[in-house]
Amino acid sequence: MDIDDILAEVDGHTIPQETLDLQELTRAWVTERSAPEILPWPDALMSRVLDRLRKQIELIEDQTGNPDPKTNFKLIILQTELERIKYLIRSFLRARLAKIDAHTLHCLSRPVTRARLSASEVQYATAHSDLLHRHYNHSFLGQFPQNLQRMDDTAGDVSMVEGPDVERAVFVRGRGEVGVEVEVGGGEGAVRVGRGDVVVCRWGAVREAVLIGDVELI
Repeated sequence: MDIDDILAEVDGHTIPQETLDLQELTRAWVTERSAPEILPWPDALMSRVLDRLRKQIELIEDQTGNPDPKTNFKLIILQTELERIKYLIRSFLRARLAKIDAHTLHCLSRPVTRARLSASEVQYATAHSDLLHRHYNHSFLGQFPQNLQRMDDTAGDVSMVEGPDVERAVFVRGRGEVGVEVEVGGGEGAVRVGRGDVVVCRWGAVREAVLIGDVELI
């Protein structure tokens, strides 16, 4: 019995929203670190988590200095929980920024990928792209002919924009009750991944199943 089986036995309405958000944030963190592509920004989740963090910080600041031992013990628990959530958020954001740094033009030039970025990430990627272009232009691109100075050139059916490796192998675990067909590659064809099953396959073959929640990266 894994964690999904345990959670399935519990009525979702009895689980506090804070706990559900923490589980969802942890899953988003693991998935983002494991996937070669940048994934959709979880706007609603991050809004709830960040708003809760702000309230916790305000509560800790208001109660700091209270001589009551019970209050001090409660503050220690709150600060520990706060640091755990802050670590998840920082690591999650670092993973996303690393992908933006590695494939800036890819993230900005493809509408489907650009739509996965938050407003702040689009601003960061645009500034990063402009900085790179100015640096390359000053270093060597300015010495090339005008028609060879584009960083997103696709002449000769060869794109200058480098994207993530969608053929990279990833480990996935089934979440759905029915299961999903996954192309594992290597001449093995497709296999059905049921709840709790773990397989290794190409990211490109399992991307959609991950996005809709039928499987999760581990």
